Amino acid sequence: MDWERIRIFLEVARAGQILKASKHLKLNHATVARQLTALEKSLNARLLERHTSGCTLTPAGEALVGAAERAESEFLKVGSTIGAGTEAITGTVRVGAPDGLGNYFLAEQLGALAARHHGLVIQLVPLPRTFSLSRREADIAITLDRPKQGRLILSKLTDYTLSVYAAQSYVAREGPIVTQADLAGRLFVTHVEDFAYSRALDYASSLGRLMSRRYECGSVVAQMEAVRNGHGVGILHDYAAVRFPELTRLLPAIRFVRSYWITSHPDTHETQRVREVHRFIAGAVKVAKASFQVG
Repeated sequence: MDWERIRIFLEVARAGQILKASKHLKLNHATVARQLTALEKSLNARLLERHTSGCTLTPAGEALVGAAERAESEFLKVGSTIGAGTEAITGTVRVGAPDGLGNYFLAEQLGALAARHHGLVIQLVPLPRTFSLSRREADIAITLDRPKQGRLILSKLTDYTLSVYAAQSYVAREGPIVTQADLAGRLFVTHVEDFAYSRALDYASSLGRLMSRRYECGSVVAQMEAVRNGHGVGILHDYAAVRFPELTRLLPAIRFVRSYWITSHPDTHETQRVREVHRFIAGAVKVAKASFQVG
């Protein structure tokens, strides 16, 4: 069986589209399609149902994906063992993270790591509602909830806190906020409920009852910018808010504690590049731990 064809098939299975897979593989769309056809002919089995919107796996395709991923894992382990004696870290590592941590901590930290290793490509991507480490949709995932299923290497990264903030210009213009009653009538800058993919994001509900006016944003960055520019009151990550001197922390008795969990898949964790990025993230968070929790 031709491994190159298997590799192409595996990428198409993960991408769900021949065109998208061809871009990842840096191959011509027609070449990918021909290789898939040749693989199906050699196995005398249809592996994919091709539609205008993408591809879906047949039962034979599902079976081949499982076998191909096991073979891929063995190749990765062998490659890691062979390259363990070299200092250079090469290859691509995809890190999935919530956008707060991704934008206000990991972007800077992982950028420094990528700059240090010329052959290392780090992909920092927002964490979707669902993802699969086994399908290599991410090599390392940082989640708000502790995963309960799957064969994973899992550890708690850190607890973190969120507090109520407004811009100093907002307080000067609209009046001080000393008690929760002072929140009445204020514009609440918060998340879009439909985008809340974790129960850990439910911290806004208690204050939402006090502030009936809402400006809902689809990302942590958008919430931060709206509050920084003096448009309303928001619940922000303390480790992010501390970067902006124009923000003032309000109602210190209101404080929300949440956690980040870091996960990787056993089949890829022992590769040198994944292991190094995982170690680096854990170390960077440990050094900055004081900034993640405001008392």
